[in-house]
Amino acid sequence: MASQSVGALVREHVSSRAAFIAKEKERRHDFGYRQRMSPLAVEAANVVRDIREKEKTKVWSKAPESEEEVYPGMAFTLAKDRMEKTLLWKVVKQMPKGALLHCHFDAMCDMRWMCEAAIETPNILVSVPQPLLKPEDYATAAAPSFQIGEASADLTPITSASYKADTLVPLSSQITDANREDFINYFVRHTTISIEDSLTHHHGLHDIWRRFSAVFRVILGISQYVPFFRKMVRRVISQLAADGVRYVDIRTVFFVPENAEDRNKGAYDILTAFREELEAFKATPEGKNFWGARIIWTTLRMHGRDFIEENMRYCVEVYKKFPDIIAGFDLVGQEDLGRPLLDLIPELKYFESLCAQEKVTIPFFFHAGEVNSDGDVHDENLFDAILLGTKRIGHGFSLYKHPLLIEEVRNRNICLEVCPISNEVLRLASSILSHPLPAFMANGVAVALANDDPGILGQGATGMSHDFYQVLQAYDNVGLEGVGDLVETSVLFAAFEGEEVGVVKEGGYREKCLNELRAEWEAFCKWIVDEVKPLAAQL
Repeated sequence: MASQSVGALVREHVSSRAAFIAKEKERRHDFGYRQRMSPLAVEAANVVRDIREKEKTKVWSKAPESEEEVYPGMAFTLAKDRMEKTLLWKVVKQMPKGALLHCHFDAMCDMRWMCEAAIETPNILVSVPQPLLKPEDYATAAAPSFQIGEASADLTPITSASYKADTLVPLSSQITDANREDFINYFVRHTTISIEDSLTHHHGLHDIWRRFSAVFRVILGISQYVPFFRKMVRRVISQLAADGVRYVDIRTVFFVPENAEDRNKGAYDILTAFREELEAFKATPEGKNFWGARIIWTTLRMHGRDFIEENMRYCVEVYKKFPDIIAGFDLVGQEDLGRPLLDLIPELKYFESLCAQEKVTIPFFFHAGEVNSDGDVHDENLFDAILLGTKRIGHGFSLYKHPLLIEEVRNRNICLEVCPISNEVLRLASSILSHPLPAFMANGVAVALANDDPGILGQGATGMSHDFYQVLQAYDNVGLEGVGDLVETSVLFAAFEGEEVGVVKEGGYREKCLNELRAEWEAFCKWIVDEVKPLAAQL
């Protein structure tokens, strides 16, 4: 009798527990998405779940004879090569990825490609801090610098002992078959966060940001040179399209030309090139299904009021000619060492007034919460970003510490642009397992996955597959169902021209794109069931 009573109590507990868990899951942002999944999509999700569980044991567990510690959710830079050999990776590579909402143009390209493209581009000058005479010099020399211009043909090459440090010489003429690989490796070393840098979290966030910021000082010397910029645009959008991305909002830093007579060049030339290269790509077979791309105009948050307000005036001026390309405005740079949004309120209110005066609409897409602090003025950028009407929040990492703000983000229909690999490599999270992304989803917050700076941070590719793999592999509560919601959310909050961010208008462009995405997702799920399921059975 007693055993029956205990058995009944156990069944009651198990039933209550299941109801308790189900009730909590109703709060998830992906709950509605899961409710409307087709039977085919449900079966595909089960296949992916099976792959994930099997690969936990076969791929992500330490072999008895090995000294290498391997586990699901380990540091990205250590896991990258292993993940790219898995069946789950094959699934992720094939997956439709919707829209990429948070990335920085200068940091999007694989740095080896960037160096090779620079060597082949006329008028790029390079200077180095010492003669590069032997392989050891390339491996130890400080960073190169680049400028655009013409130099005398008789200048001493960087490979000569008589080369005078920091003298500008034509890049293409410095590269021979003998030193090409050494120079490319030298460039990559100074423009990519190394595995060691990505793992030394005990050195702190400021240390890695010094390394990270130094990269931009190298590449900005070439990335905004229009002929080279064109090459980068073609590379970025073609690589994204090949990885299943259909649209991208790209952040780019713009500077006001120093000479007044150049004011009608600068950003005008860059955006003209962007528009032309985008349209040319969309006219190709590989770009026929690519929806498009826009640019979020950014300036550096560390600068003073005069600098920023002049940049804002230039932004409004240029927007009038390129409303189809400029999607919004943001401030960039290390958040917890730069000026907080509270300090920037005069400039931001000036920008709002200027836009109203000039009868233009340029929304805010603020970086905020890309910090580890709790309650200081930089963490409180989240409050200011929301009050200023930001349409999306870049990173929003520290939002999980603010229950009221979580409610506000939900109520105001604000999307987080979450970048897990970036947050790990730049020392906000020790690994994907300690990232707050699952907490955001569990609290009903709209989240779009993004890659931030893949060329610099170690992905070695322009696409989004690494970030999606990390999320799919790390979290039991996400699965293909949750990833599907992340993809749809990205399209819902993409800054399509003429569409309100986060709102689907009947018969509008966003609705058309969502319908295309859903059809593409069903075809993807069919591929999983037809072709991947038999492979999963063999694991």
